[in-house]
Amino acid sequence: MPLAVCATPIGNLEDVTLRVLRELAEADVVLCEDTRHTRGLLERHGIAARLVSYHRHNEAARTAEILPRLLAGERVALVSDAGLPGVNDPGARLVAAAIEAGAPVTVLPGPSAVPTALVLSGFASERYQFLGYLPRGEKALRALWEELAQWPHPAVAFESPKRLPGALRTLAEVSPERPVAVCRELTKLFEEVVRGPAGEVAARLSEPPKGEITLVVGPRQVAEEQVDSLQTAAEVVAELVADGVPRKRAVDLVGRVVGVSRNALYRRSL
Repeated sequence: MPLAVCATPIGNLEDVTLRVLRELAEADVVLCEDTRHTRGLLERHGIAARLVSYHRHNEAARTAEILPRLLAGERVALVSDAGLPGVNDPGARLVAAAIEAGAPVTVLPGPSAVPTALVLSGFASERYQFLGYLPRGEKALRALWEELAQWPHPAVAFESPKRLPGALRTLAEVSPERPVAVCRELTKLFEEVVRGPAGEVAARLSEPPKGEITLVVGPRQVAEEQVDSLQTAAEVVAELVADGVPRKRAVDLVGRVVGVSRNALYRRSL
């Protein structure tokens, strides 16, 4: 049987798939980050299962213990407290060990705070960056925000309520007009999203809020003169295409001369 990596609700206990519930009910053992947390989910859905703790403090020992049982044919399910195991949660070590040992692995998809917050922020686009948990030191935070100042797409991060005001303050110092969305208690009763320029949101959330936080940093704002340059370049591309030059070639030539993003220019020229 494959190792079944199961996504679980990030808040609302009804946000679990029928497939995950069936897998947890039929598994010989369910590895979970916190047995008490997982037991609450199972009791909510009338499921009894054998639970074994699997967290960052025992991950290595537990992997060595479980792998032979998995290879012997036992049905093993893996969950974390919320979302998908292995993404900023325990699980990656066991998945890698199973693959290396030749054991099959399957993922049962479901809730995740990252795409949920990204869509809810209003900043969703074809590209984004996931940052995981933000660095703790102010120097490291500032370096990250300065790096992101050159990144034109949205970025999603996790942060503790206690450290959120400091993270927002340093972001506001580097990029005060950068749009952000602070998503709190996603899918829960008191779900809330605070949106606005970093400077304004930092002032509004100067004290630690309550609940779990997912921070979305919006796309970099493009200056008006850059928009004008892109439009002019797109018009030149259109003229070259009309004269028989392949669009990709025209975009490459004009992009190099004008100094604009060729991806953005290609999309604008369509």
